[in-house]
Amino acid sequence: MTPRSKIKITKYTSKMCNHTVVGVIAPCLTSLFNKSLLSGFVPGAFNVAYITPLVKKSGMDTGDVRSYRPISNLSVASKLLKRIAAKQLIAYLEKSALLPQLQSAYRTGHSSETAVLKMLSDILIGIDAGDLSALVLLDLSAAFDVTW
Repeated sequence: MTPRSKIKITKYTSKMCNHTVVGVIAPCLTSLFNKSLLSGFVPGAFNVAYITPLVKKSGMDTGDVRSYRPISNLSVASKLLKRIAAKQLIAYLEKSALLPQLQSAYRTGHSSETAVLKMLSDILIGIDAGDLSALVLLDLSAAFDVTW
């Protein structure tokens, strides 16, 4: 028997690794998230972000600080807690009928398309009724390009 034949190589698939990781981490995260939601306290480490400067538009002067916008990257655990809290809050607000009927943001089955269709419908109904209809649009695409 050669020394090489004594080595047992186990091939781990990504599925096996994911299962192992989930089995170890999931109970810890579940406990942490439950405690956070019950106490209303978010661990300070969840609020730490890695800031990456990103050029706003291609062709801008990369030597000018004003050409960049900050991109904040939060931890995966922070994003998971935020998603869990948002789901619970939206479910409560919908169950209790506390959301405005025409609110499109953060709701399943509602989108900017449904909001535009509602607006178009209201304008057409107003025109059919002989009312004056006006539409004012505001472009806020560069609203956050200000450097403080």
